[in-house]
Amino acid sequence: MITIERVAWDDPRGVALRATMDEEMHERYGSANAAEDPAVTAERDRVLTVDPADVITSVLAIDEHGTPLGHIAVRRLGDEVELKRLIVLSAARGKGAATALLAEGEQVAREQGAARVILQTGDKQPEAVALYRKTGWEQIPVYAPYAETMPWSFCFAKALSSSS
Repeated sequence: MITIERVAWDDPRGVALRATMDEEMHERYGSANAAEDPAVTAERDRVLTVDPADVITSVLAIDEHGTPLGHIAVRRLGDEVELKRLIVLSAARGKGAATALLAEGEQVAREQGAARVILQTGDKQPEAVALYRKTGWEQIPVYAPYAETMPWSFCFAKALSSSS
């Protein structure tokens, strides 16, 4: 059984899950762009940094023992509501945590009055792309701020109904 809990961005459980995500992303992407201009690398790092002031809430998926299994953040990006930093621990994948986190993120966006919610993922995350497609997300063009430094991204949007 998975429960969902809205927490602050600086909740230590969310911080730990995001650190795990950073390690996984480093393993996947590593030094793939080692030969690029350091200014481009610095700009990409800036773009990927989440400003806590923009975060509406973080959401945790918790198992029946109180162990955090996954995390997603909901933030404002200009006039949009964007989901960021979705991670489910490898041992918990395939058990519904990611789907539950996405659903709660969508609910938060709905509560914010958003007509749609957006997200960005990388080209070396096929599991994420498959999840988004399976759960009704539609691929959209790569949007700012990712278009300049990560044109290989996959971006998605999901229209929100007010009654869901």
